[in-house]
Amino acid sequence: MTELDMPAWSEPFVSERRADLSRVGPFGTLERDFAFGGSDGSGVRVAVIDSGIEKDHPAVGGRLVASYRVEPTDDDPIVVDDPDAIDVVGHGTACAGIIHSLAPAAELISIRVLGPDNRGKGANFAAALIWAIEHGVTIVNLSLSSRSEELFPLFHELTDEAYFGNVLLVSAANNVPGPSYPSLFSSVVSVAAHDVADPWTWYYNPHPPVEFGAYGLDVDVAWRDGGRIVATGNSFATPHIAGLAALIRAKHPSATPFEVKAMLAATANR
Repeated sequence: MTELDMPAWSEPFVSERRADLSRVGPFGTLERDFAFGGSDGSGVRVAVIDSGIEKDHPAVGGRLVASYRVEPTDDDPIVVDDPDAIDVVGHGTACAGIIHSLAPAAELISIRVLGPDNRGKGANFAAALIWAIEHGVTIVNLSLSSRSEELFPLFHELTDEAYFGNVLLVSAANNVPGPSYPSLFSSVVSVAAHDVADPWTWYYNPHPPVEFGAYGLDVDVAWRDGGRIVATGNSFATPHIAGLAALIRAKHPSATPFEVKAMLAATANR
């Protein structure tokens, strides 16, 4: 696969454009050892809103502590227990495996909103996000997005609630051109893919809307039924940043979402 095949929003991070990412940051370069050295994610709970997480997959490392699904009702969708802890696609397990590889002691929570076609309703997505905010998880991995203009106000309100509630949202930009939510809201950590095959290489883009680029091209990821595949997309870049954020929040428990984002920017490759 070539850079021309990379997902939309990834253009700032392709090799010939990386010079444009150079800047003189207001805080200079922060040492990674200060930001997350010695951290393994202990004490951090990462919610993965996705297609589910396969609890027995080796890549999850037994760190799945709770599993839920969103169920439609005659009124609003509700979040219910999902004791079988299944992944109907493999996509959520892929994200969980990446997070676990970077922050092995972090606890994982699955909230399943996607169906076997890897699609889901925006209202279900919103219900899962509301649950995560109300239950005070540390980080939410959102390797999905909504293009619904009707839900724009609700997602905007929820991202503000998360921000002021000290819940860090790490969100993939849509893989196709055009706005998607909540990734393009300024209070979230927005992520697109780059092609450097290294989970410890990430870039900060001083020219948003998408601020961070992480490994997302031809990534070896966990998949359903204990398997693995090679996949490309902003979806798989996002949990790399979520895992790094888990390390930071474990080492600096009082760090706010704003401060975590600042540390991610200050420790990015230059």
